Amino acid sequence: MKSKYILLLFSFAIIFSSCRKDFEEIDTNPQGFTTASDGSLFNGIIQSLMLTWNEQFYINNEILYAQTQQAALTSAAWGNYTLGTEDVWQNYYKNLSSVRELEKRFAEYPSNPATNNMRAMLTIVNAYKTFKLTDLFGDIPYSEAGYGYQDLDRLYPAYDSQRDIYLSLLDDLEKAASAINDTAARVEPFTSFAAFDKLFNGNLIMWRKFANSLRLRHAMRMSEKEPGIAGEIIQDIIENNLPVLYGYDFITPLMESACIWPGTNGFSNESVSWSFREHNGLRMGSNIWHQLSSGDSPEGADIFDPRAYIFFEGDQDDKWVPYPQIPEETTPSSQGIPYGSHRDDMGNYHIKNNVNFSPFNFFIIADHSNMPIILMTGAEVHFIKAEAYFRGIGVAEDRTNADIEYMNGINASVEWWVSLANRLRLPLSGVTFGTKITIPSNLNAASVLMRFGSWNAATDEQKLRFIYTQRWLDAFRQPWEAYAEARRTGLTPREGDDIKHFRMPYPPSEAQYNQNNMNEASIRQGGDEPIVKMWWTP
Repeated sequence: MKSKYILLLFSFAIIFSSCRKDFEEIDTNPQGFTTASDGSLFNGIIQSLMLTWNEQFYINNEILYAQTQQAALTSAAWGNYTLGTEDVWQNYYKNLSSVRELEKRFAEYPSNPATNNMRAMLTIVNAYKTFKLTDLFGDIPYSEAGYGYQDLDRLYPAYDSQRDIYLSLLDDLEKAASAINDTAARVEPFTSFAAFDKLFNGNLIMWRKFANSLRLRHAMRMSEKEPGIAGEIIQDIIENNLPVLYGYDFITPLMESACIWPGTNGFSNESVSWSFREHNGLRMGSNIWHQLSSGDSPEGADIFDPRAYIFFEGDQDDKWVPYPQIPEETTPSSQGIPYGSHRDDMGNYHIKNNVNFSPFNFFIIADHSNMPIILMTGAEVHFIKAEAYFRGIGVAEDRTNADIEYMNGINASVEWWVSLANRLRLPLSGVTFGTKITIPSNLNAASVLMRFGSWNAATDEQKLRFIYTQRWLDAFRQPWEAYAEARRTGLTPREGDDIKHFRMPYPPSEAQYNQNNMNEASIRQGGDEPIVKMWWTP
């Protein structure tokens, strides 16, 4: 009997072992990271820098362009902005779990130049993503967020204050920039990891420049509320000549930027054309038109800024007709199909189906390969430095250096956009920008300076407005950044009343899944409505 029991138990053991073997894949935690390499996880985080389809449609096109007045919203027909806030929110937190997984792995790696560089790259891209999210919503879950797959007790993270998030990220960026060793031998595991870097292709010098540039951007953003801390950061970067993104290095054009280039990375960014085609509510507004042209000649005779030809185009008859930023009852409704894919057919480019107001330039919204996702330009860095010198933030007030940085910013922005235009082509027909659009040869950075040179400003406030105007123009395809500057300064170009929209309400999913923490954050900030200001807003 004893032998029979032993034989029976042995048989059960074999059967159970076979069953477990067959179900290994089923038993694997689907939320865990069991096979993804460091590089593939990092690649997913870089890809998440791309704007989601609903973000562009419901947030950028329906709200931000109208609030910044970088364009005119001809009809507010889409009220489903929560589709956009959900996309923005989910895109961030879905990828934050990958950030936390890589942080966990890197903490277990030996400290050497290769792994330190990997840590720094992760820190910098995470800082960019987190700054963007908090600048839209204010307080957000951060320090406790992204760990749910590691610890079920952390599924409902508390919200951090925006101030705490800012100070933490700025400290992280300083450490990351200092930790980068761009002279170290490129060895494993960095070599394999860098192959997945679709932002700078493993160029550590550019990663350091991006980190310091982000420090400048966000130190300036909080300078009204934390002048001491902001001033120390700005002083550290400027007076120690730390590397940043350069538009111009003295008189040498470098045209540096942080961008994701779709064609270079082997994908087609079709979401932009979709968002404009399906939305069809944006046109060139009178506000931005008057920053690009000194008069209202429909033939474009008064245009002094070549970027007018890159940002916008003429109506059905190739006439420049801005839509009133503040329309009257007698203002005609916008007509036509300026963003339809039919314009990419051979010979159909000029067919806009009775478009009566100037639309966005078809090339910058239809080119799926050569129009980049812009994170930051070297021109923006010049404008930040110009403001620092002009106002004496972190450095001694120096109007000469302010003028130099300001002029370098205009030179860099104009030349960067013109260079980009020369790369643009329609995806199906292959028609290039230059074959359809001719920018007059007399329009360049000098013609912009003839209008917006600091010597043309009658007062200090007007000089400061010039700086903000040019930074606002450079951010034409970064409406979230222009939105931040409009809220921070109150001096970006504007028609009508001051801006009264300061944040996006939290997405409905938070009320469903993390309600207590969301409610606490809402009360702390003064509510969950667009009229509630950011922590850094004066």
